[in-house]
Amino acid sequence: MNAAGRDPGEVLRQHLIDPEICIRCNTCEETCPLDAITHDARNYVVDPEICKACGACITPCPTGAIDNWRQVLRVNVYTTAEQLTWDTLPAPIEVAAAADDDDLPPEVARITAQASEGQGGHVPPPWSAAHPFVNLYPLSRPAVATVSGNFRLTGDDASSDIRHIVLDFGATTFPVLEGQTIGIVPPGTDAQGRPHHIRLYSVASPRDGERPRYNNVALTVKRVTEDHSGMPVRGVASNFLCDLKRGATVNVVGPFGSSFLMPNHPGASLLMICTGTGAAPMRAMTEHRRRQIAQREGGKLMLFFGARVPEELPYHGPLMKLPRDFIDINLAFSRVPGQAKQYVQDRIRARGDDVVRLLASDQCHVYVCGLKSMEEGVAQAFRDVCRRHGNDWDAMLPRLREQGRFHLETY
Repeated sequence: MNAAGRDPGEVLRQHLIDPEICIRCNTCEETCPLDAITHDARNYVVDPEICKACGACITPCPTGAIDNWRQVLRVNVYTTAEQLTWDTLPAPIEVAAAADDDDLPPEVARITAQASEGQGGHVPPPWSAAHPFVNLYPLSRPAVATVSGNFRLTGDDASSDIRHIVLDFGATTFPVLEGQTIGIVPPGTDAQGRPHHIRLYSVASPRDGERPRYNNVALTVKRVTEDHSGMPVRGVASNFLCDLKRGATVNVVGPFGSSFLMPNHPGASLLMICTGTGAAPMRAMTEHRRRQIAQREGGKLMLFFGARVPEELPYHGPLMKLPRDFIDINLAFSRVPGQAKQYVQDRIRARGDDVVRLLASDQCHVYVCGLKSMEEGVAQAFRDVCRRHGNDWDAMLPRLREQGRFHLETY
């Protein structure tokens, strides 16, 4: 007991969402494994009776709205009913004791410590990355873009309909960097009569536009017709975007993202691993480098890219036309008739000597983007190739993160 007669054990670190920053994209609610996050038409909130501070929702949040904590007495926790009425977060209040970080799992303690510093658990960007602009256009004041192109990237007989969609912002300033995302606001309401959630898409074009010096951006969008388990489902935003004709208008919020950015300093190398539409940020980075090829300032580019069959690989044709001395391309296909299944992790193991040589350089920056199911396979492949060369991937990874040289975005 302290002088105020309060028991330190009754102090709670309460997890809260900032209503001023939140874009209502639903990422946190979808990510939370305990269903501790809920929402109404006004706010997203965290139930203090359910939340276990597992940290699963922190890194995926595109805005940092999720990175807020208050020390409160358990008898005075902010209820979900209270949180749903907020327009701003309450000011911090000093309490008798603070919850002990030693009580948290080490990874969660790291994430929450970074959250209190405003990093939100995100890996810092490369030291030489350009300054990103974020949250320029909120949900209350979205930018309006016009569709100037909508092209199918996959073959007509391919099971996946993946589109390259170009959005023109006209006279509206909308600066984006390779690796950032933008939010699309689908029109209409859901079955409950609520406005549709914002959907986030990685930008597939370099910083100077899909067409150089034009105020436009490109997206790589897969028409969603089934969920990850194969059950039929119609993706609201993806079908909306894939069906758009030239001249149609779209409400856009953002841009978002201050971590998954490419380095700008001469000699920096990129080790890129992606599947499906995870190619979008890799395409943006590769195209930015291609436009600078005459300067010959960039380091090595190495790409591992996976799909079920070649016809479902976005940008396959243009990719194969790039000079081999410009980019080292390694493709993996898992559903080619008559051939053994191959995934990006198999190609990483096959190129283990070159991968380890690249990882050994302080100039190497690693980017992984695609379905969440690829995470463990890629991590195990890195462990295997590093072990073969007397290195420890699990010891190397924290250092890469701290230095802003390992970036992971999965969905």
